[in-house]
Amino acid sequence: MGRWTLTALVINSIIGSGIFGLPSVVAGYLGKQSPLAYLVAAAGIGVVIACFAEVASQFGAAGGPYLYAREAFGRFIGIEIGWMLLLVRLTASAAAANLFTNYLAEFWPAVQEPATRLTVLTVLIAFVAMVNVRGIKSGAAVSNFFTVAKLAPLILFVIAGGIFTLRAHPAIPGELQSGAPVRNWLEAALVLMFAYGGFEGAVVPMAEVKDPRRDAPFALLVALVTVTLLYSAIQFVVVAVLPGAAATDRPLATAAQQFGGAAAAALISAGALISVYGYLTAQMLHTPRLAFALGEKGDFPRFFARIHPRFQTPYISISAFAGIVWCLAAAGSFKWNVILSSVGRLFVYGFTCASLPVLRRKHPAAIAYRLPAGKLFAGLGVLFVALVASRLTRTEGVVLLIMTAIAFGNWLWART
Repeated sequence: MGRWTLTALVINSIIGSGIFGLPSVVAGYLGKQSPLAYLVAAAGIGVVIACFAEVASQFGAAGGPYLYAREAFGRFIGIEIGWMLLLVRLTASAAAANLFTNYLAEFWPAVQEPATRLTVLTVLIAFVAMVNVRGIKSGAAVSNFFTVAKLAPLILFVIAGGIFTLRAHPAIPGELQSGAPVRNWLEAALVLMFAYGGFEGAVVPMAEVKDPRRDAPFALLVALVTVTLLYSAIQFVVVAVLPGAAATDRPLATAAQQFGGAAAAALISAGALISVYGYLTAQMLHTPRLAFALGEKGDFPRFFARIHPRFQTPYISISAFAGIVWCLAAAGSFKWNVILSSVGRLFVYGFTCASLPVLRRKHPAAIAYRLPAGKLFAGLGVLFVALVASRLTRTEGVVLLIMTAIAFGNWLWART
């Protein structure tokens, strides 16, 4: 993968379904000031991404955060982070598959029938799995296509909504939700932090990137700036067009209907389908490389590291990933998978930030990108993650303990 293909993969990994629903939630907290919340959240997650940029540039092998933690803190922590990352990516992919069928029901109500839903899930997941088994180039090409396809309707929404706003000058709600303004800003930033997630998976397939040292920092930075500008512009249009933006669960479609009629609303709903499936294609490209890396290091059974003799892809890891995602999507709901996905992400971020100074000390002469004031960024990143982690619920804590115990058992097996 070249620089721009990696950049498209990062963007595709970040923009999923959240932007089609979150604007109403953020508007409920901050009203007309809500577009600024995306900048606040970007500043927080930008600290984490900056740490990822330096750490990722040091590795030319597959594995991503698992590999970073293993190199910095040893095999035990590496396996723990590997399992957390697998939990995040598997459940996020299953949630995307669930959401796809939910959106599809607007055009095809019969998809809600159990047998039809399972058939649709099978076709969706099997197709993207087969594409990725045939090679990284075909998988990257599909990811590039969906990146452009998902950005197009969102950019059109911003342009059309902006023109409508300038012409109509509708009233923009200015009142905050009841409660302390500082708390509202914090809650909005914490909610939006998850809208920026997903980039951690895009750095997993570094073995198939032409120049990780140069391309990883570039792709992460460009993706963050692109997504932040797009998110902020979308939020501005929503609160400008909809005085009661907080009252709808489909803010983009509702806003589009205001300035473009039913056709515009249908276009946004179709865009949501494309965005969600595009997100799934990105997960299918990079997450199996994590299982491959675990197998290659001996932390998973060795057959996960097998390479297809013709296509040179980790076909067993891809097939296993597709099968588990299908099971999670078939057995669980969108909300259930989202909760599971949110648990491990914070620890993946925290340990990657913490690994930066450790790797600098271990490999002072490494040929890699060096983040200015890197140790300060690492400390801020850990503090930011700790702040967000303090808001985990009891259910999420139980899931975390279960995953830690499973990873501990994996570590005991790997030692022998």
